[in-house]
Amino acid sequence: MCAELLNDFGGVCQSIDGIPFKLKSPFDFNFICQYGRVFKVYDDQDSGNICFGTKKEGKRFFVKFAGAPVKRYGGKPEDAIARLKASVPLYRDLRHENLIELVDAQKIGGGFAMVFAWEDGDCMGRMYPQAHERFMKLPLSARLTVFRDVLCFLEYTAAKGYVAVDFYDGSILYDFKTGKTTVCDIDFFRKQPCVNDMGRMWGSSLFQSPEEYELGAAIDEVTNVYTVGATAFALFGNYGRAREQWELGDPCFAVAERAVKKERSLRQPSIAQFRREWEKALE
Repeated sequence: MCAELLNDFGGVCQSIDGIPFKLKSPFDFNFICQYGRVFKVYDDQDSGNICFGTKKEGKRFFVKFAGAPVKRYGGKPEDAIARLKASVPLYRDLRHENLIELVDAQKIGGGFAMVFAWEDGDCMGRMYPQAHERFMKLPLSARLTVFRDVLCFLEYTAAKGYVAVDFYDGSILYDFKTGKTTVCDIDFFRKQPCVNDMGRMWGSSLFQSPEEYELGAAIDEVTNVYTVGATAFALFGNYGRAREQWELGDPCFAVAERAVKKERSLRQPSIAQFRREWEKALE
C-alpha cells in the first residue's frame, strides 16, 4: 500500500515498500506489486514518467510508468502516456548489447508501463551528483571504452535509419564491476527523415546542436555527429571546450572540435567518419 502525506512542497509524499517519493497529487500505485518489491524510486523526472527498481523471484527490473502526476512534469499525463507508448518500437527495433533490454510493455494502473531488465551502474548525468562524481573519476582508459561503446551504439542507430534525440550524459550508465556501458533512455529517438517541429527540442543544451533550436531544420546523422562530439568533451574535457581542460592529445581534440562546429557543413558527414578520424587520432 502507498501511504499519502501532505508535504510543504505543495504536493504529496507517498511511499511504497518503505521507499518514499513525491508527486503533485495522490496516485494509486498498488499495481506495481505485480512487478515485485520496490527497492528504488526515481521521481525527479521532467518527462512525465516515474520509474521504479523492483525485484521479483530473484530478478530485478526497471519499470518506467507514465500517467501519474509527476512533480517536475508540467504537461498532461495523457501526453506522457502517448510518448511512452510511442517509444516501445524504438527499443524493439534498436536492440543492441549496449542498450537496456525491454522485457514487457502494457497498459496498467490507468497509464502505461515499460519493464526493462535492471542494469547495475552509475549514471554519468550531472543530475545525480554522487554517481556523476564517481563516474568522472574513472581512469582515462575506462572512459575511452565508454566513449567507444557510445559511438558503436549511435553508429548502429544511424545505420538503422534513426536519429538520436535527447541523448545526453543522463542516458549513459557504467557498471564498475563489469565495465559494461548501457544506454538507458532512447524514448525520443526518431525515424529519419526528421525535422525540428518543436523549436527547442528535447535534450540537454550541452549536447544539442544549433539545428535542435531551429524550427523546421533537418535533424539527421550530422546532428548526431555534434552529439558525439559533445559527449567527447563531456568525458575528456569536463564538459568544456577549452584546450586546457582536454585530457587527450591535440589530434583527438581537433576531431571533437570539428564535430561541434555550428556550421553543419564543417562537421564530419557521418558518425562512421567521426569514428575513423577518432581512432586514427588515438594512434
